[in-house]
Parts: sequence; structure tokens; C-alpha cells
Amino acid sequence: MQLDYIENINEYGDNIVRLYDFNKAEATKFRQAIQQTIIANQKSLKFTSLDFVQSRNCNLTLRIADTDEGINIRDKINFFCDLTTEGYKQMVLLLEPFCKKETKGYQWLYDIDNQTDFLFSPGGTW
Repeated sequence: MQLDYIENINEYGDNIVRLYDFNKAEATKFRQAIQQTIIANQKSLKFTSLDFVQSRNCNLTLRIADTDEGINIRDKINFFCDLTTEGYKQMVLLLEPFCKKETKGYQWLYDIDNQTDFLFSPGGTW
């Protein structure tokens, strides 16, 4: 599984943090990490702690927040995804199809009016 950041994907200056190049087993590990670390233990999840994720040009930390804000870019390398516990529960549901079978589809992991979207795509495309 690869993690990267792509900026200015359209004329509005939107950006993407992308998780891609993964299989069903890695999707399942990612879903379990969210369920265990964030939802059950109420702790932040740093992608640097996930041995199956290779970061190409950014670091991402998933944090629990009081409101769903999505991904915030601190310095174009360190990013934070701030969602409520309910937001992460919704993310787990969105990950489910990727854990059941190999697929070439993709999924946006939240629907927030934010300049940076979070893409989950085995093939890397959207």
C-alpha cells in the first residue's frame, strides 16, 4: 500500500491524499487499524506505524476531532485527518467492499467540503 499527496488536481486548486497499490489483505489491515486504534482505543493513528504502508511524499495521522474537518495540510509533508468517531465508523463502512474481494474501483473516504480529499484506490486512479 502506497501513500502520497497530489496537489492542484483541478482548476479549483483541490488536492488529494491517496492510498493506492494494495490488495484485499492490506485493505483489511487498514480497516482493522482504524477500528482498533481510533474507534476502540480512541487514539490517533500514524501511518508511519503501519508496516504495510509506504509513504512516498507525505506523512498522515488520523485524529479524533469534535467535528469532521477532513485532511489539513500543515507543511506539505505532515498531514492530519480530523474526523469524529462517527466519521471514522463511516470510513470503515466505505472500506468494507475492498476487504471482501479484489477490485479495481475506488472510494473517497469522506464527503466534506475541504480542499484536500482522501482517495482509497487499489489502482491509484479516480
